[in-house]
Amino acid sequence: MSELLAQPAETAAGLTVHGADAVDKAAAASTRAAVVANGVPGRLAAKDPTLWGPDAEAEAKIRLGWVDTHARSRDLLPQLAELTAELGDLDHVVLAGMGGSSLAPEVIARTLGRPLTILDTTDPGQVRAALADRLERTVVVVASKSGSTVETDSHRRAYWQAFLDAGMTEAEAGRHFVVVTDPGSPLEATAAEMGAFTVLADPNVGGRFSALTAFGLVPTALAGVEVAELLDQADALAASLNGERDNPALALGAALGAAATMGRDKIALVSDGTGIDGLGDWAEQLIAESTGKSGVGILPVVVESPTGPGATGDDVLTVTYGGALAPGTVPGGGCEPDVAVNGPLGAQFLAWEYATAVAGVVLGIDPFNQPNVTESKENTNKILAGGPPAETPSFTDGAIEVYAPAGAPGDLAGVLRWLVDGLGDDGYLAVMAYLDRFADVDAARLRPALAEVAGRPVTFGWGPRFLHSTGQYHKGGPQVGSFLQITGAVDVDLPVPGKPYTFGELQAAQAAGDRQALAGRERPVLRLHLTDRSTGVAQLLDAVGALRA
Repeated sequence: MSELLAQPAETAAGLTVHGADAVDKAAAASTRAAVVANGVPGRLAAKDPTLWGPDAEAEAKIRLGWVDTHARSRDLLPQLAELTAELGDLDHVVLAGMGGSSLAPEVIARTLGRPLTILDTTDPGQVRAALADRLERTVVVVASKSGSTVETDSHRRAYWQAFLDAGMTEAEAGRHFVVVTDPGSPLEATAAEMGAFTVLADPNVGGRFSALTAFGLVPTALAGVEVAELLDQADALAASLNGERDNPALALGAALGAAATMGRDKIALVSDGTGIDGLGDWAEQLIAESTGKSGVGILPVVVESPTGPGATGDDVLTVTYGGALAPGTVPGGGCEPDVAVNGPLGAQFLAWEYATAVAGVVLGIDPFNQPNVTESKENTNKILAGGPPAETPSFTDGAIEVYAPAGAPGDLAGVLRWLVDGLGDDGYLAVMAYLDRFADVDAARLRPALAEVAGRPVTFGWGPRFLHSTGQYHKGGPQVGSFLQITGAVDVDLPVPGKPYTFGELQAAQAAGDRQALAGRERPVLRLHLTDRSTGVAQLLDAVGALRA
């Protein structure tokens, strides 16, 4: 029998967590017992804002709506039905949003097999390709909680101009937009000026906890998802959240917290192939941005498959996720996880949110703020206003310009080996690719290749998407990261209508702003600029492959 199957599992509403009890028992004292003794299950279900201490109380008071937002979201269903009917022949749905506004809808659409174009980039090639795709049949869902997200505002401007250039009147162009935002945000007023449809979201739910709010439901409903089923699944699980036993979300949260306090503060997120596609990318933001602050945190590492490198290690908690399993089925999809989480997608969303909040109690941090996210944004704005910093490559190798810290080796293989060898016993490597995640998709192969070389956790993020996700952890979490930033030449740029910069200039400024933030913490940052993207990616993969030989 599988070791996981031999252990007690915790189940409610079709969601099962295997292995959490064993993780907790490995701690010096039971984390779950301490959490229960503090009344956390009942207090969290009752939205008690004092759970995370006095410094977090004000923020928690306005961020705990996720606990039961699935119930209030039922009020959206008639509006979504009317909106779908009103849009009629506009059947190509594009979601312009970042972080919490895009990651959950992407999981929902991928898992349930519905077409949804996600636009969460400033790469001009990727934006231009989206604009060229079925424009006359496109409805753009512009999603931003604050209403001031620069990437999303740029997408809105680009589509508005594209519709006008296609011969539409402003009134006709407005019909191609659906705006999802908080009540009273600047975007709500902009939507009214545009004549766009507007759906207001739950203001008491933070972005990364918003999967079951309008941010998750509007774009996916327009794409053809029966979103009421997701709400039903969450509602069924909600009845267990105030319980001390038969509460799989509590078991998961206690396991995450216990592991982190024992030094296993990296969590490998691995799909077991049983029907839920991409949940790791969503959970990555939820966990990293919620816990990575004040020098502590849990680093999520999204691993491509159960056999992918980087899923194990002395400081790694391996967690698989997937749909419901048949009785007696071995969890994990071929690997041997520490914890396996299986069940319906709506319940998964609520369980991971609850577990992250519990882990925040254990770690003693405020899971609802993101104190370091604005730093890179402020750097970006300064660069856009004053021009990019003058930089000279340390050396050039083929299609790759190398910008390395002083003292680093002067050849590509040497500088990559230097970066990997400097990780240490508790470090991690973050690969940050400011590229087109479709046209330059092969860049993602760097994560498993470097993980195999390093023998340490390696993460991969598309920029600027990751700035709304792991970017908080990079700056606020344990300062043990090393960073490989990859940028690429822009052959054909694209203006941001109404702004004095292009998408390419915005993308470059975002990359430079983040480099400044990381370098200011005296962390190793190696930038590789690809003067020819396809050639440079292939060259870089070959160079990493040579390190494995």
